[in-house]
Amino acid sequence: MRRNSRRVRRLVDRGGSLLIEAFLWGAFASSSLIAGAFLALRFDLREQALGLVMAFGAGVLISAVAFELFLDAQEVVEHRSWLAVGLFGGSFTFYFGDLLIDRMGGEDRKSMGGGQARGVALAIVLGIVLDGIPESFVVGMDLVSGEGISLAFVVAVFLSNLPESAAATSGLRKARWKTGRIYWLWIGVTLVAGIAAALGNRIFEGASGDAVAFVLAFAAGAILTMLADTMMPEAFEKGGRAAGLLTTLGFATAVLISSLE
Repeated sequence: MRRNSRRVRRLVDRGGSLLIEAFLWGAFASSSLIAGAFLALRFDLREQALGLVMAFGAGVLISAVAFELFLDAQEVVEHRSWLAVGLFGGSFTFYFGDLLIDRMGGEDRKSMGGGQARGVALAIVLGIVLDGIPESFVVGMDLVSGEGISLAFVVAVFLSNLPESAAATSGLRKARWKTGRIYWLWIGVTLVAGIAAALGNRIFEGASGDAVAFVLAFAAGAILTMLADTMMPEAFEKGGRAAGLLTTLGFATAVLISSLE
């Protein structure tokens, strides 16, 4: 009886420890949002420079989708149809969620030119959260397997968040948001990312291969749709023709990091 009690206690302690670890990793991956805001508020960043950095971040995320999400999903799936269901489920979910948020007033949440002034604060916040939740969920799921966190994916999320935050912060400043309000926005999103990572860890503990593959593919579809809809158009509009080169560089950097794991 006592042995069983001690065993249960150890399992509970281990589960709580993993939950905290997932939260910390999720928050860390998104902490670059705060760093990007600091850079944008501290320095007068040019739109072209922001566009090029954003293009680099897009390349990093494309690599993460290919090598850290969809490839992993293919390795654990039992019935391959779940890959298509997850991929297009994530794409349509982001598409319709983004459409709803745009109609609420969050369309220009990542604009560098101050388009946020025309939007509704709540919609802008919800839109930014929508953009980051799939990535954070996957960060927490990585710990479920017992093999540890995927450093390559965490780095990819961290690097891609930096230019997104810097660009959006530049727009928010032009929209006359106060500095404190901007920082609290990114701090709040970082905490939400940590909570999403913890939920991903708890919900998918002991999940089947199909369930894990579905979520990985779902995140891949959502991120790809986000890239095409909000991130890459802004990067190429502001960064110019060199944005293509920076996208390739970001992709190559993430591949290199993944190969070193």
